[in-house]
Amino acid sequence: MTDAAFDAEALEAARVLFAGEANFLMGAVAMDGLPDTDLPEVAFAGRSNVGKSSLINAVTGRLRLARFSNEPGRTREVNFFVIGDNQLRLVDLPGYGFARASKGVVKKFQNLGRDYLRGRPNLKRAFLLIDSRHGLKEVDEEAMAAFDTAAVSYQIILTKADKLKPSEVADVVARTQAKIAKRPAAFPRVLATSSEKGTGIPELRAEIVQACAV
Repeated sequence: MTDAAFDAEALEAARVLFAGEANFLMGAVAMDGLPDTDLPEVAFAGRSNVGKSSLINAVTGRLRLARFSNEPGRTREVNFFVIGDNQLRLVDLPGYGFARASKGVVKKFQNLGRDYLRGRPNLKRAFLLIDSRHGLKEVDEEAMAAFDTAAVSYQIILTKADKLKPSEVADVVARTQAKIAKRPAAFPRVLATSSEKGTGIPELRAEIVQACAV
C-alpha cells in the first residue's frame, strides 16, 4: 500500500541515499563469518521464488547487484550489501519453501538464516516478501511465528503487484493486514511493490531509511 506514509522530503532523502554507492560486501556460510555489527542492517526473507534478488536490485537501482536465477533456492549464503558511505547494509537471506538441493544442504543454509535473525543485534527490521498473487501461505505463517518468537520486527512486502489489478492488490493488502493484526512483532504497514514497474520502491527505500534512522 502506497498511501501518504512518507512525505516528499522523506522519499527524496531515501532516493538520494540509494542513488549513491551500493556494493556487494560478502557472503557468509556460518555465523562466525558475519561482518561486524557496526552498521544498521535490514534483511530480506521469503520463499525461494518470491523475487528477493529482483527487489533488492530495484531498491538499489542496479541491474545485477543481487544475483538472480531461474532456479529457486540458489541463495545459500547470507549475502551483505553496503549502501552509501557505509551507512547501512541490506542482507539477502536464503529462501525457504523450495530449493533444488539435498535436504541436508537445504536445512543447513535455512538454519543459517534463522540463526542470523535470532543473533544479530544490529538488525533493525526484516522484510518478509510475499507473492501478491498467492498471499500468505502456511510456510509464511511459520516464518512469521519464528519472527514473533525471536522478537524480530518484520514488515510484509508484497511482490509482483503488477501482475494484479489495482482492486486485487488492495484486497490482498487488506487481507494481509487483517492476518498480521495480532502478531506481536509485525510492523503494521503492508507495502505492495513491483520490481518491474517500480511500484512501491520509493516507499520501501523510505521504510529502510526510517528503520535504520540514517
